[in-house]
Amino acid sequence: MSAVGTEVLDREDIVEPPEQPSRWHPLTRIAFRFSFVYFGLFCLLFTQILFAFTGLLARSLPDKAVLWEFRALRPIVEPVGRLLFDTDVVLHEDSGSGDQYFIWSFTFCVLIAAVVATLVWTVLDRRRPNYRQLQAWFLLFIRMCLGGQMLFYGFAKMIPTQMSQPALAKLLQPYGEFSPVSVLWNQVGSSPAYEILLGSAEVLGGLLLFLPRTATLGAMVSLVSMAQVFVLNMTFDVPVKILSFHLLLLSMVLLAPQARRLANMLVLNRPSEPATQPDPFRSKRIRSIAIALQVAVGVWMSLGFAQTDLKYWNEGGGGSPKPPLYGIWTVSEFTQDGVPLAPLTTDETRWQRVVFDISGMTYQKMDGTLVPAVSTVDTAAHKISVSAPSAGQPAQIADFSFEQPAPDRLTLNGQLNDRPVTIILQQVDLNSFPLRGRGFNWVQDYGYFR
Repeated sequence: MSAVGTEVLDREDIVEPPEQPSRWHPLTRIAFRFSFVYFGLFCLLFTQILFAFTGLLARSLPDKAVLWEFRALRPIVEPVGRLLFDTDVVLHEDSGSGDQYFIWSFTFCVLIAAVVATLVWTVLDRRRPNYRQLQAWFLLFIRMCLGGQMLFYGFAKMIPTQMSQPALAKLLQPYGEFSPVSVLWNQVGSSPAYEILLGSAEVLGGLLLFLPRTATLGAMVSLVSMAQVFVLNMTFDVPVKILSFHLLLLSMVLLAPQARRLANMLVLNRPSEPATQPDPFRSKRIRSIAIALQVAVGVWMSLGFAQTDLKYWNEGGGGSPKPPLYGIWTVSEFTQDGVPLAPLTTDETRWQRVVFDISGMTYQKMDGTLVPAVSTVDTAAHKISVSAPSAGQPAQIADFSFEQPAPDRLTLNGQLNDRPVTIILQQVDLNSFPLRGRGFNWVQDYGYFR
């Protein structure tokens, strides 16, 4: 082939970028510098965001591997937090809260670093007309990070493990004792179909972000989904406010280059050119390889999240087998030291109900207090051992032998707090609770708002 022909092929292999202003407005350049540093640092350092890229390897890593960035930053963040909040700021590794003093302090540190870096960058690089190439790489990184978090939370809802069906003990707890976040969690968990739909929308937004052609649509779906999540977190006091707000902002950052096109199409009713994500790859060949890698990352993450959530669903969630004696049992007779105890609300010894659930055992005192416990049920030996939950050696509360003369009848004989007792229980029909038994009704002459 001639040199001329080779040159023609090489030119055809080049993807010409769409025409853009050669010189950005000064405020646009400053905004980009700040966004690049702030969101870049946040995504690199915020626990869980990079961890999502471990995909199928996540299960083979130590349980607290996800916190390695925060652990490394403790010497910086904790002193700043103590100065900022005038209180002892430590990283609580045993907490699932994303709104700890430590994380607020971390966010403040990232903000200060971004402001200082922006000032220095602006002084040293004020003559540069634009950052189109750097912007393309930056948005690609943001797409991957946002897509991973959308899949992380989406799969946790699509395989309904984030908000599990309300535990049986929750059916006995007065509504006024619920915290706002508990109200939200149990409301969503009581309707698995609704939770699955919420998760499906988040998964859809995440998957669309891993393909450049559909990235704008994915950012729009993510924006709507995260706006709803952020509002719920703010109004129900869910401790994921910092992360959900930043995921909302990341969706906006991805849509910023498309703002004029979207405004023309959705608001101004004007013609608009096709939406294109800024692309750092000029060669068609390299671009095709890059697209394949982006899709592979999305699939890798999806498989990892699906595997983790399915494992939890089958071993501790709604798909796990129900334990022996599963259900709510009402105490009909309670005898201690051979003396029957009347069902008085002032009696601190007598039990009112016993609950055996997937998450463990709970017994209810006569004043309505629900006390969690750890139980071991040996159906072969007809033995039940009850202990108080403890991080160390559990303290035994009771040791019973049991008989079940009928499926809905249970008799316990043994020691409770070192005193001999006999407890006769009657199983409660779970469908007697409207939350469990009401179901869905096409026809309702009157609303059922009990």
